[in-house]
Amino acid sequence: MTRKTDRRRFLKAGMVGALAPAAAHAENFVTPAMTTPAPPGGPYGVPDRQEAGVTRLATPLAPDISPGTASSRTPLHKLDGIITPAGLHYERHHAGVPKIDAGKHRLVVHGLVDKPLEFSVAALLRYPRVSRIAFLECGGNSGANAAATPPQTSVDLIHGLVSCSEWSGVPVKLLLDEAGVQPDVQWIVAEGGDAASMSRSIPLQAVYDHGLLALFQNGERLRPEQGYPMRLLMPGWEGNLNIKWLQRLKLVREPAFTREETSKYTQLQRDGIARQFDFIMPVKSVILVPSVGLPVQPGYQQITGLAWSGHGAIKSVEITIDGGQTWQEAELSGPVLPQCLTRFRLDWTWDGTSTLLQSRAIDSQGNQQPHHAEWAARFAPGQGYHYNGIQSWQIDAQGRVRNVHA
Repeated sequence: MTRKTDRRRFLKAGMVGALAPAAAHAENFVTPAMTTPAPPGGPYGVPDRQEAGVTRLATPLAPDISPGTASSRTPLHKLDGIITPAGLHYERHHAGVPKIDAGKHRLVVHGLVDKPLEFSVAALLRYPRVSRIAFLECGGNSGANAAATPPQTSVDLIHGLVSCSEWSGVPVKLLLDEAGVQPDVQWIVAEGGDAASMSRSIPLQAVYDHGLLALFQNGERLRPEQGYPMRLLMPGWEGNLNIKWLQRLKLVREPAFTREETSKYTQLQRDGIARQFDFIMPVKSVILVPSVGLPVQPGYQQITGLAWSGHGAIKSVEITIDGGQTWQEAELSGPVLPQCLTRFRLDWTWDGTSTLLQSRAIDSQGNQQPHHAEWAARFAPGQGYHYNGIQSWQIDAQGRVRNVHA
């Protein structure tokens, strides 16, 4: 049975069920909300109270030894489209969320430059700005699936350290050109103003090509947990180097080898060699519905999920509903943009028999998701950074969903 036939049958059945009762009461279709004027909206919009369950999962990571180290994961399976509301965007903090006085905050551009510069927020707001829709993803996102035994938990706890927003701000190259970059500069060290002094080394050319000094998120000024009053944005690059609360850009000849690029955010391989400065997040896709905690009912439904790649745009997503025996191309819901979340969908009629669902994404550079076994053969046990193995959901005859390696 084709997808088009499935959808036609579903729509026909749905219209019969929905229209018959409505037609019978069309003459007296007055609801309580239509009889009494309601209060006006408030100064800042919030979701309806009936949507109170759509929240992030907040997880302190080491409260006894490292206060403020925590993460909050986006409820991907409860959202639609590709833009993440600012209040549901994932967070990852290494020393909590600092309270910064935007009036006193300064960004310093120094090091191997002709003219060191200091910028206030007010000054930066006068510069030409551009906007970019792009995802951010923590380097450790999906890393729980790197374990030999996959976790039986909701999809946001596994994959929820990724979100997508419209970011607006000043191209970093404007500030670099104003400072005058000296010929032998190869790297920039970006530093945040939090208690962790989060610092990362980034190749100069990449910052010239892609770096954005983000001041706005989804049309409003950055929120404190997203780096207010300013952050660095490197679309498609590892979340940790998109430095929040940005206060310093130092131009140097060589990388600084900070804590976050030596003891952390490196990828130990089976041969004992760790991959370092592997910045770009690999191609990935995840079926969000169905998933663990979202049981399946027999009959027509829609498989839906997200795909993304730091290397470019998503070219295609293929889905198997029979454990890899056959693959079907999913529909990509536009817009399909580079370094951006892309929504995919596939119509499916489940007959009530046990099966295995998987998705695999291919990006515009030809990169394709590996199976878990392929990924695990390359990296040492316990290494979870940049994990992009195919997500497998096993569905039993009762419609229950389990996370498996297949």
